[in-house]
Amino acid sequence: MISAPVLASFACDPAQSRGRRFFEVAAPTRSDFQRDRDRIVHSTAFRRLVYKTQVFLNHEGDLFRTRLTHSLEVAQLGRSIARTLRLNEDLVEAIALAHDLGHTPFGHAGQDALNECLKSHNPNSAGFEHNLQSLRVVDSLEERYPAYNGLNLTFETREGILKHCSRRNARHIEAREPGGVAQRFVDRPGAANPWL
Repeated sequence: MISAPVLASFACDPAQSRGRRFFEVAAPTRSDFQRDRDRIVHSTAFRRLVYKTQVFLNHEGDLFRTRLTHSLEVAQLGRSIARTLRLNEDLVEAIALAHDLGHTPFGHAGQDALNECLKSHNPNSAGFEHNLQSLRVVDSLEERYPAYNGLNLTFETREGILKHCSRRNARHIEAREPGGVAQRFVDRPGAANPWL
């Protein structure tokens, strides 16, 4: 039997999570990050990734890569790396599975086209960022609960979705109080989050 790895001192301990936007009673058999992963896998947006192409490969014939296969591969690689570094595997997997939920179809060409469209409509627009759209999907567009929209993911998972682009361009989710409602998004270049 393989025992659960001891987390590194800089890893994100699920017992120290900043919580969710809307309070929930803790599950007796799963950590909050395991619940996040399960909510993502069972979401409509995740299932739709099967219809979003990522890359067309001419030499592959009629086979092409979808965002779903890409996200599953990223999750598997992420878990392996997290295990090696003694990070929280469940948190890494949840972030990896959700990282492309807001991506456009047709890979980066789709994102570029949407960017042009938004900027031509409003020259002051920052354009389209799929990681911001991914957060919008999990926070607002998914309809899972009668009292509020969204999947009610933990702050750590939501922050990871925003930060998957690069550390330099990463955003930070700020809560006024632990477990409170996120108040704003701010750019935080150089903000250290050791669990990433």
